[in-house]
Amino acid sequence: MFTSTGSRGLYKAPLSKSLLLLPTVLTVLLTVLLPQYQDLFIYNLQAVRQGKQFWRLVSGRLICLDLKDTFCSSLLIYNFRIFERRFGSHKFASFLFGAWILSAFVDLLLTEALRYMFELKVDVLPAGLLGPVFALFVPFYCSIPRVQVTQLLGHISITNKSLTYIVGAQLLTSSAYMWVVACSGLIAGMLYYSNKLAVQKFLRVPGWAARCGSMLLEPVFSDSEPTAEAPLGMGATLDIQRQQRMDMLDQQLLLSQLAHLRRTAQQQQAQQTGLLNWNRFFPTLRHRGQNRHHEGPQPQQPTHIHPPDNTAVAEDQVARLMEMGFSRMDAQEALRASNNDINIATNFLLQH
Repeated sequence: MFTSTGSRGLYKAPLSKSLLLLPTVLTVLLTVLLPQYQDLFIYNLQAVRQGKQFWRLVSGRLICLDLKDTFCSSLLIYNFRIFERRFGSHKFASFLFGAWILSAFVDLLLTEALRYMFELKVDVLPAGLLGPVFALFVPFYCSIPRVQVTQLLGHISITNKSLTYIVGAQLLTSSAYMWVVACSGLIAGMLYYSNKLAVQKFLRVPGWAARCGSMLLEPVFSDSEPTAEAPLGMGATLDIQRQQRMDMLDQQLLLSQLAHLRRTAQQQQAQQTGLLNWNRFFPTLRHRGQNRHHEGPQPQQPTHIHPPDNTAVAEDQVARLMEMGFSRMDAQEALRASNNDINIATNFLLQH
């Protein structure tokens, strides 16, 4: 779901783009130009309880008053933009709204529990749209496939999700009581994502509000469709550029092989009982010259109906692609063509 769209920036994510720009601009205004108005946006729970200033539950949970918190939360929103692309802006906005409402109640409950159980008095919490940001870690953990990128020291796995978790840890340690906001956001995210209490029925953005927001945001924050290919790194050395070109050619060859297989399968669907092991005829650039003994099919062997590479498909990779909405047959074909490389398989399935 996320590998091929990573280079597309904020394309088809107007709500994510507005959440990146507007809070950042307001934070800069409050911290640099208008510091005298910062008191209105402090998330002061003591003022809510004793002074009945319930409006602080709104104003104190919209704008960050710390530039570091703004930077980290913006990075996380940028990484979580994939949910807006997958589910649409309406459902994405409903999740943020529901998590924002639920996290406010959980904030009050947690601070009261800390005061009665541990005699820890928490009067002021970090301000900003932090509860929904932490809540997005719940669908991120549950629905985003974990793909290993590399390993450090042979034991520490680096995946496509590691950077997001690192930024979340940085935001978590930015202030003394940020962990309270993080816990309330995660609890709110689990409640809304699991829908155990049917909160999605009444904590959602109305259709008319979604249409009005779409009319306002899309003309301002819409992007033109990006180009299909990204240029090679201009500052890279010749060896790196050469390796990038080889990787690109290898990926294009794999994709063309899968396209050829699908066309052949459609033409011979009536009499075809199995898929040809076409990797024997079209070796990749990295493996060209190997497996020379597989120059042609072996018609006298009955196992040709069920080619050996049918068993080479990793079931966990198939399950991850099916979680993204692809059919099992398409997922298996794409993984066979890419030698179980889920990045290349996802690229092809999203492009066709």
